[in-house]
Amino acid sequence: MNEAHADHPAATGHADVDRHVRAALLVFLCLLVLTAFTVTAWRLHLPTRAAITLALLVATVKGSLVAAWFMHLVSERKLIYGVLVLTAVLFVPLLLFPVLTSSSALHR
Repeated sequence: MNEAHADHPAATGHADVDRHVRAALLVFLCLLVLTAFTVTAWRLHLPTRAAITLALLVATVKGSLVAAWFMHLVSERKLIYGVLVLTAVLFVPLLLFPVLTSSSALHR
């Protein structure tokens, strides 16, 4: 492509679409590899604790890929990230609340 065509909006739009398609295919390939890894790990019959840890780790990576790319969170503004971090920070105490309120230390 010569310089006369490089300034044309359709030429830059086509390159942008190609870049997004390549990135989406890369994410899809990563998801396929992680799925194959999950199936392979299942066939290893790991101890329960290790299997759960590995499954949660792979699920977190796969979920992050899906959220970041297919939900377009990669290109969102800081406000969205702030809301997500706040949600995560408030979610952890919410999960710990039953454990902390039902412990034997509180009933002494």
